[in-house]
Amino acid sequence: MSDNKQPWAAPMPEQQFTLMREILAAPSPIGLEGAMTYGVLKPYFDRVTPKDWHLHQFKGHAGVVLDTHPGRDDMFKVMIIGHADKIRMQVRSIGDDGKIWINTDSFLPTVLIGHEVKLFSEDPENPGSYRVIEGGTVEALGAIHFADEAVRTGKKGVTKEQIYLDLQIHGENKKQQVENLGVRPGDSIIFDRPIRRGFSPDTFYGAYLDNGLGCFVTAEIARLIAEAGGTEKVRVLFTMATYEEIGRLGSRVMAGELKPDALIGVDVNHDYVAAPGMGDKRLAPLEMGKGFTMSVGSIASEQLNRVIESTAKEYDIPMQRDMVGADTGTDGMAGVLASVDCAATSVGFPIRNMHTISETANTGDVLAAIHALTHTIQSLDALADPHREFLDNHPRLDQASPLGHQGSAKPENGSDS
Repeated sequence: MSDNKQPWAAPMPEQQFTLMREILAAPSPIGLEGAMTYGVLKPYFDRVTPKDWHLHQFKGHAGVVLDTHPGRDDMFKVMIIGHADKIRMQVRSIGDDGKIWINTDSFLPTVLIGHEVKLFSEDPENPGSYRVIEGGTVEALGAIHFADEAVRTGKKGVTKEQIYLDLQIHGENKKQQVENLGVRPGDSIIFDRPIRRGFSPDTFYGAYLDNGLGCFVTAEIARLIAEAGGTEKVRVLFTMATYEEIGRLGSRVMAGELKPDALIGVDVNHDYVAAPGMGDKRLAPLEMGKGFTMSVGSIASEQLNRVIESTAKEYDIPMQRDMVGADTGTDGMAGVLASVDCAATSVGFPIRNMHTISETANTGDVLAAIHALTHTIQSLDALADPHREFLDNHPRLDQASPLGHQGSAKPENGSDS
């Protein structure tokens, strides 16, 4: 590789990949995100950002916000949001045979079967103290031999009610053996699959790219802004939200509390080009390895998008436009959901196999998002008055320039005759 390659066009350094792996591996299921926010991200912020930056904490959840200019409500506030919560399975009940029947949440039941997981159980005798049970696998039918003909031929699928956790319990009183471990309804279960580099160049795969990747991007933007000396006119709020996977309930609280002027949700997107069976839907041709994605539509601010796109062009950072309808589906909606007036959009990176144990992405897309948003913040900081910029420059389609008639020349009177 040439030494003069831009960061987004070069392999991700091993130190940076290790940080990404640590963030994604942190056990932070919905409602229990502290392992990522306090266990990985806070120590990282302590190492790489100035001591006068402030970490906002919250009572109702373990989300955090790193604030570059605490108390400066006169400044233009930009909130960058990743979400720390992971889709989890949960214990529903324990059978007499020792099977632990579980809720599959936002996973397709079939993608769970056979995979190793970790079960996190609160000690019934010591509330607030958690233990982890490793070595279990998620199962459904036991074996092909026990499935009915429709399932064996693929005409019928596995239902969520058939999914259970197998801890290999045997012997007498199997249910009691499980209960003696302290396993109870509601206990969280997550995949045990840290990311690793993929076969193809600049790729990686594993569990929970959705959305530890958004937190990794947000954390790295904070580091780069700190290394560049910070900002003068823009107050940046680096946000690690919670509860995204159950309705984006955490980011709206943070937006409501801190009232940003601009907000950018950072979340995974789909590689529609590689998605099987989706060609006839004519979706946006997003593709892994072609750069970060930027949402157009829904509540996405054309002004904010213009800054991001112009910045990407200036630095030759690859970008893909994504079309979204009524809802971005990300924490980019936090401002409107919290009734906060702010320019907002959503940025991401195409991945494959979303909500499975083998989510796959390209490090170049992730690095492109990091550097595009870092330069976007710096571009906003360079504006003479960021507040007035967004108040006074809404697009006016009534002032659109005529492109001209591309067919035969029209008569001056407008008649077709």
